[in-house]
Amino acid sequence: MSIDKSKLPSRYVSVGPESAPHRSYYYAMGMSEEEIAQPFVGVATCWNEAAPCNISLSRQAQATKKGVKAAYGTPREFTTITVTDGIAMGHAGMKSSLVSRDLIADSVELTMRGHCYDALVGLAGCDKSLPGMMMVMLRLNVPSVFMYGGSILPGKFKGKDVTVQDVFEAVGTHSAGNMSDEDLHELECVACPSAGSCGGQFTANTMACVSEAIGLALPGSAGAPAPYESRDEYAEASGRSVMELLENNLRPRDIVTRSSLVNAARIVASSGGSTNAALHLPAMAHEAGIDFDIFDVADIFKDTPYIADLKPGGQYVAKDLFEIGGVPVLMRALLEGGYFDGDCMTVTGKTIGENLENIKVPDDQKIIYPVSNPITKTGGVVGLKGNLATEGAIVKVAGLENQSFTGPARCFDCEEDAFSCVENRNYREGEVLVIRYEGPKGGPGMREMLATTAALYGQGMGDKVALITDGRFSGATRGFCVGHVGPEAAVGGPIGLLKDGDIITINAVEGILSVDLNDEQISHRRDEWKPRETDFQSGALWRYAQTVGPAYKGAVTHPGAKAEKHVYADI
Repeated sequence: MSIDKSKLPSRYVSVGPESAPHRSYYYAMGMSEEEIAQPFVGVATCWNEAAPCNISLSRQAQATKKGVKAAYGTPREFTTITVTDGIAMGHAGMKSSLVSRDLIADSVELTMRGHCYDALVGLAGCDKSLPGMMMVMLRLNVPSVFMYGGSILPGKFKGKDVTVQDVFEAVGTHSAGNMSDEDLHELECVACPSAGSCGGQFTANTMACVSEAIGLALPGSAGAPAPYESRDEYAEASGRSVMELLENNLRPRDIVTRSSLVNAARIVASSGGSTNAALHLPAMAHEAGIDFDIFDVADIFKDTPYIADLKPGGQYVAKDLFEIGGVPVLMRALLEGGYFDGDCMTVTGKTIGENLENIKVPDDQKIIYPVSNPITKTGGVVGLKGNLATEGAIVKVAGLENQSFTGPARCFDCEEDAFSCVENRNYREGEVLVIRYEGPKGGPGMREMLATTAALYGQGMGDKVALITDGRFSGATRGFCVGHVGPEAAVGGPIGLLKDGDIITINAVEGILSVDLNDEQISHRRDEWKPRETDFQSGALWRYAQTVGPAYKGAVTHPGAKAEKHVYADI
């Protein structure tokens, strides 16, 4: 395959006499004239030694490079950061998590722009790195293929499969006096037995499902656990595929349309996926210039059956789904049920429908239910709106029996105070715990509240109290927990005006989040409210707080494709 470089970005650094200085650098790295004459493909990974989620990405990148080379491209590997939520969780480190999504996108953009790479294969493992990598593909609009690094294998504790979620919840069980020091130590030693991202349908696996459903990843590539050698085969195939996309000039914005975003939201809802998808899908849409906010996502959730019995609301993990055929099987069930648009284009150069032609939903399995007999008739995640959330909020209802809750507010101005209250069991059954000033600007960084929610669940109180926040929840969160409440407290949103004892109603059936105050009372409290200054008055978190927008639009940090004067791919 020979691709003319005369219209590719790499012509600026590899073609003609004026590129002699640039070529001298390539010779310094051992590149041949043939390699310099070929298209340059960025192979971006989030490899690091921070956590098991990313530890196998370097190995997979080498396989990707083989695929690029086999298809007559020249791969150029580079890395970017990740902040791994399992380690950042429950302390000030979590303020860095969402910020890292946009920094990942920015850093890959700058590397691609600075070196004039023609195409991109992006490999990601932990929660924010998946949307970050897909966002930059849409931003640059060069031919791109996404690949997930793969999930962790389940741990075994007392004969049962366990995940890191069980360890977080065990902290609450231990604090309630219902678990010994020895059992807690044994659990923490066996819960995470391999490389890979968290095994349940938490944020990483949710966004991995999205990568296939939205068309940016090869069919089946999201399924194999990280230690499996088949993952390297998918990596090599991704390298070959990006060269075909380059030859055919098929770009991410040809693939990601409003219809494919709807498909992505449907796979989240049908699998009881992470509420974080309601943040990341609007952010991805923003990079493509498509209007698609939290209310659009919520409408799709409301119209989609919940059919995949996956943790944390269900019983199974990603490895179990992989063993019955992976994400394509779930997509096939949705397509057959009329919930998927099969005409959407994918990185294979074929449509979703064409990719799924030979896929069957196995009869002898208990993970995916038929759409005619779902676990519940509406999606595992629900959007809420009301006088407490005029910009919306989101709640995961997968696994919840009771979907309405009314109780008095108990207000905390940071997660640490709420966690201390829960750890010491200094709360009452029936209360609505309110954690505020944790939004995108107010945190800054919109932390996840898994430590607090897991401790509540571990104490057996997951369905006896509710929790609302302008921050986020982990994909591993379960119980009556409402996140993304907007406007956030830091900008004078109603959540910042609440007082202890205010009666709050959450109704996930009708999609309502309200407080028993009239407009006049809310207005009076807003007149008395004063903005707060965060502790972060310099550095990356300060800069993020200056630029970040509201959660309902994806907490984005720049104007997006609608404001573009030109696209990088066309330089």
